[in-house]
Amino acid sequence: MPKAFWKGAISFGLVVIPVSMSVAVRERPLRFSYLHNKDLIKPNQVLHCPEDGEYFSIKDTVRGYEYAKGHYIVITEDDFEAVPLRTTRSIDIQSFVDAGEIDPIYFFDSHYLEPQQLGEKPFRLLRLAMLETGKVAVAKVAFARKEHLACLRPYGETLVLHTMRYPGEITEAPEVAESKAAPSKAEINMAVSLIRSMEEPFKPGQYRDEYRAALEKIIAAKLKGKKIEAPKVTPEKETEDLMAALEASLAKAKPKIMAVKEK
Repeated sequence: MPKAFWKGAISFGLVVIPVSMSVAVRERPLRFSYLHNKDLIKPNQVLHCPEDGEYFSIKDTVRGYEYAKGHYIVITEDDFEAVPLRTTRSIDIQSFVDAGEIDPIYFFDSHYLEPQQLGEKPFRLLRLAMLETGKVAVAKVAFARKEHLACLRPYGETLVLHTMRYPGEITEAPEVAESKAAPSKAEINMAVSLIRSMEEPFKPGQYRDEYRAALEKIIAAKLKGKKIEAPKVTPEKETEDLMAALEASLAKAKPKIMAVKEK
């Protein structure tokens, strides 16, 4: 279990639920370093002041806000701590909505919530009430030097908090011009049949990061001095006969459907 990075309380009407928050996701990137191409040595990274020519380290820096071109005001940790918001120590529930009302484009990151000792009963009460009503909570909470819009929902035996983007942070969708080549009713029906043929319960365990696995194989091969050859990729052809492509796709899916039905 990751260590809690935030402690406070869920504010639910007049109910206060002491909780702690920890990260719910982790990234596992393969990390690469920039090297000098002549001797494969990792370079030193230094900070240089163009005003006085001095080289300095990160410990000699401060955070500055540029309020005018070339003019800064220093903001310290005490300034961040002094931000007058109740959400710095409170997950302030604003309302309850149907989960389907929140478009996934708003979701940003995920965090687990865990009740502290005095909050166990109201924590479970809130979780059970949301399960009973089928609602999720829209809340606000401040951490990492930002007040986040958030969605709070039941997850297993606990609650998970998804930070969300504000509407102003989402760019406008591109305009897609109407096409004169509208699909026919027969093509739509065939596409619906293909979708139905590919329906199955979501099982996250059956998906894996194929790119990472392939890259790890390349790294292992290079360590053994083996030559790596890129696979030949057949360029995708544009679908000229849409109906024929749909029929062929559906025919290919049928054996899989029959195998599932026989189990």
